[in-house]
Order: sequence, then C-alpha cells, then structure tokens
Amino acid sequence: MKEKIFIEGGRRLSGSIPISGAKNSCLTLMPLSLLSESELTLKNVPILSDVETMKALLESLGCVVSYQKSNNILNLRMSDKPLFLAGYEIVKKMRASILVLGPLLARFGEAVVALPGGCAIGARPVNLHLMALEALGASFSIENGYVKGKVATSLKGCKIKFPFESVGATANTIMAAVLAKGTTELVNVAREPEIIDLCTCLKSMGCKIEGDGERIIVIEGVNSLKGTIHNVVMDRIELGTYMIAGAISDGDIKLTGGNVALLEKFIEKLHEIGIEIKQAEDYLRVRRISNAPISSTNIDTEPFPGFPTDLQAQMMALLSIADGVSKIEEKIFENRFMHVPELIRMGANIEIKGRKAIISGVDKLKGAPVKATDLRASVSLVLAGLAAEGQTEIDKVHHIDRGYEDIIQKLKSCGAAIKRV
Repeated sequence: MKEKIFIEGGRRLSGSIPISGAKNSCLTLMPLSLLSESELTLKNVPILSDVETMKALLESLGCVVSYQKSNNILNLRMSDKPLFLAGYEIVKKMRASILVLGPLLARFGEAVVALPGGCAIGARPVNLHLMALEALGASFSIENGYVKGKVATSLKGCKIKFPFESVGATANTIMAAVLAKGTTELVNVAREPEIIDLCTCLKSMGCKIEGDGERIIVIEGVNSLKGTIHNVVMDRIELGTYMIAGAISDGDIKLTGGNVALLEKFIEKLHEIGIEIKQAEDYLRVRRISNAPISSTNIDTEPFPGFPTDLQAQMMALLSIADGVSKIEEKIFENRFMHVPELIRMGANIEIKGRKAIISGVDKLKGAPVKATDLRASVSLVLAGLAAEGQTEIDKVHHIDRGYEDIIQKLKSCGAAIKRV
C-alpha cells in the first residue's frame, strides 16, 4: 500500500522522546547467531523493517528467530541444518546483508551471498570485505551477481591493514577472525560505537578481543562460542535526528536514554550554531539558546569520532534556515545529496559543487509535496516539514521504516502535527 506522511509545520516541540536501540548495531549483532550453536538473546531491539529483513535472511540460512516486539527482544539460535545461500530477493533490500558472509565462512567454510542493496547513496563496494576474508584464508568467485566463498580447511589468523576505515568490513572481518586459528591483528579499523558494541557482545560469548574502539584490534581465535544476553547500544543517529527536531522547531525536548559521549563532534556543531544541550542523569535536554537565530557553520563528514554522514541530511535541513552561508562536504559517500532537490522544493537555497553543498539560509521553508529517496533523506524532509510554513506531503515513506521506530507517535507526543495516511 502506498503511504504518505503529512506535516503541518510551525509548531514548537515540547515533551519527551525515548531513544531506541541502534539499528546499525542490531543488524551487526544478529549474524553472531551463525557463529554459535547456543542461543543469542538481544535486548533493546528497535522495531524496524531492516530488523525484519535481517530476521528473514537468518531464517533462510537455518536460524530460528523469535522477535518479541512487545518487549523489544530477539532470541536467535542456529539450527543443526545450516543453509549457505543468502538469496537476492532478501539481500537486495539491505546493505547489512553482507554481514552473514564472514560468520558463515568462519563456522561452516561455505557461503553464497548476493551482492547487497540498500540505500542508493553510493557504490559501497564489498571489495574490502573480500580482501580481508581472503587474507584469512577464504577464496571467492563472483558469478551472476553472487559472491561465492569457500574455506579449504579453516581460517587462519594474520595481520590485515585496511586502506581506509570501513564499518562493514571491520565487522565482517572481526566475526570471521574470532573462529580463526591463531592471532589476527586488524589495523586501521572502524571505531564506531557499533563496532565496540559488537566486540562487547563477542567477549561475553567467550571471544578474546583487545583494542575495540582503537585503530588496532587484536583477536585470539577460539574453538567455539557460547550463547549470551546482550543489550543493544543506544541509537546515536536517532538521538541526533531528534536533537535537530527540537532545534529546527524552536522547541524544548528531553531525549530519554540519550548520551552525549556518542555524538561529541555533532554536539559541538550544535553548540556552535546556537543550540543548548544539557546532559541529565537519564536524558538530554535540547533547546535553542535564547531567541537568537541559528548560526551558519561548515561541516565535513568523517568516520567516527568525526561528524556522522548519517546525520548530514538532517543537519542540512536545519542549516537551511540558519543565518548566513554554511558549507557541508560529504567525504564518506559520493551520492548522498539526493535530498537537496526536495529541500529546494521547500524553499531552501542550496548549491551543489561535487561533494560540497553550499547552503544559504532562508527565513522560512514552505510546505510542498516532496519525495523521499533514502533513509536519512526521508527523515531530513520530516525535519524540514516541522519548520515549514503550511503543509508538507512526503511520498515514498517506506524508507523511514528502515531506521526510525514509531517516528510519527514520538513526534506527535511532543506536539507535532504529523500523520501517516
């Protein structure tokens, strides 16, 4: 069924919004079930379509999955009859599907995985994944859109240096290395909180890992892993999105479960442009400083701990109504400005030069019919709609279900005039 989101802008948000578990972390943790014959229990699991997609993918590989949405719990246990084909019909929906490759090869020595899909924000090739897994002893061929991998005997630890930081390749390699023979040293790894969360869960399953959160991770392979119960880390991208919702609506909101430590560079920019963030014991409070207009700023997206690419589109919506000219350079993905034409339809003044966006702030955005193109672009249009004069109508809203649990109700609870039809 075709659905749209309608927003009547101009309302100041006031109230409290709970922050869910991290989508990106949950999708990385779920494939750990392939590595053990014991049950993996994940708590604080967000209710998202991407989680449903990963559930379906794991079930297609022989995993038994119970998704208790009423209390945000997933129970996963690999059956004794594994399958090795991750088919295109499921994999095409989500980039994170490639994360079953490392675990399948490590435990079973065989995997056939379709080249993944997901948001159309750039090429994001899987060559780094394959390079690292080949170094551990796997061999690959690519046939008819599928990656076919085999391990002759067992994976063997080695030193691997990544040419650049990649969250997906880091996660896939860690999951393979935990069952490899000997020691694996990974250099220039991603340091995102989702990688730390993965390593924390693996340690509770019996893995020997040192250096998570740093540029070098050392893993001593083990023979088998036990089951565990793990709480998924807070979703820092959802947190940042709702912080911008408070700022763009000139509101005053509390974000329960929010933690400034996971978004330091982002929060520095919010402070710089005139947004006040206060950390209490179990929530963050977000509001504009006095009645001053939002200031302009310059931003480069970078790997963690830099400014997150997953908050670039949302920040651009906010800077569209800032005082002065702002610049954003997208250094992670080459095609992540697809929200710009839609923001321009709403009255934003934005010019694109390669990977740079030049945003000249306007007094007001105007409601308009717009179309979502990917997950973060879709929510940037929701944010713009909160601040716009008149009605904003957003089409292709299925993207938003991939990364935001119950966004309509969360915003409505703070006074937003928003509905999904």
